Amino acid sequence: MERTMNIGIPKECRPDEFRVGISPVGVRMLRGAGHPCFVEAGAGNGAGFTDEQYRQAGATIVHTAEEAWRRADLVLKVSRPTMRELEWLQPGKALMGYLYLSAAHPGKVDVLLEKRVSAIAYEQIQLADGTLPVLKPLSQIGGRMAAQVAARLLQNDAGGHGRLIGGVAGVPPTEVVVVGAGVAGEAAARAFLGMGAHVTVLDSDLARLQRIDELLFGKLNTVVAHPFHVARAAEYADVVVGAVMVPGERAPVILTRAMLRKMKPGALFLDLSIDQGGCAETSRPTTHESPTYVESGVVHCCIPNLGGVVARTSTHAFLNAAAPWIERVVVQGLEEAAAADPALAHGVVTHAGELRNFRRVSYTRPVI
Repeated sequence: MERTMNIGIPKECRPDEFRVGISPVGVRMLRGAGHPCFVEAGAGNGAGFTDEQYRQAGATIVHTAEEAWRRADLVLKVSRPTMRELEWLQPGKALMGYLYLSAAHPGKVDVLLEKRVSAIAYEQIQLADGTLPVLKPLSQIGGRMAAQVAARLLQNDAGGHGRLIGGVAGVPPTEVVVVGAGVAGEAAARAFLGMGAHVTVLDSDLARLQRIDELLFGKLNTVVAHPFHVARAAEYADVVVGAVMVPGERAPVILTRAMLRKMKPGALFLDLSIDQGGCAETSRPTTHESPTYVESGVVHCCIPNLGGVVARTSTHAFLNAAAPWIERVVVQGLEEAAAADPALAHGVVTHAGELRNFRRVSYTRPVI
């Protein structure tokens, strides 16, 4: 006999996080398989989904976050839960979301282990070729938004130098340096090029540099990311975008304080790696409401949930990618689904009181 699994969909509570753990279409899929769904009132408003749409899809609307958490066998989230939310999660239950435990407060990991929670990190679901299919759409969105955010922050009324990304006839374009030629870095480079910037991309993987050079028809500079080259490129940049990551671990530091001190005064640094702890020594989380701070003379923008303010696009994008794995966990149960699917097994970070696919490190940098 098939096991019924109660699904909880709480409203995201982090600042400027308007995405939701599943859409009404996803609820309809789960209800069609016989699984009750408990959606917190207003959970989908920011993404353009009304409570009535969830009701019509078969969900029960609950009026507190606590109820959505406590009634759930499986909680579907977007951002990493807060300590308060983890208090509501019942022992032995399951959680799926973009968890980024490598940058989390260690106490959160302890709670997941003590409660024997099965935690599946979307960002660590990994195919045999190394592709991260559920992280990929959000990385693409983050990269594209980097250009959008940078254009705004370079304006005088936002405290910038008054530069136009693409320049005009007789005035050179903005110099943009992107460190990392993965999904986010490629998306950022493509977006900045589209706005007319002069773009340089650095990566330690020559094959990635060859790929991005071919994809963008040689319209950008590519350089191997030796520390010397990173430092030299940062010196002349108006905008530096950090887009490096290691699945399941904190982001490596590729910009040191010494490098930052040699950058142009007032240059802009956008850290797309902040969800994983940040890729500069000076990185610490900011918000959309208060996006920047200045350190070593450089304006830092380190917003963890960068795609949280384009919630409709982001929610549809990540659910298109995550839906098959959500369905497998709900229909088969985690152990059976993970045993049959190595990609999903890569995403399991805690189960039955044990760490999986996650290495604890010393927490000497800011945690989220």
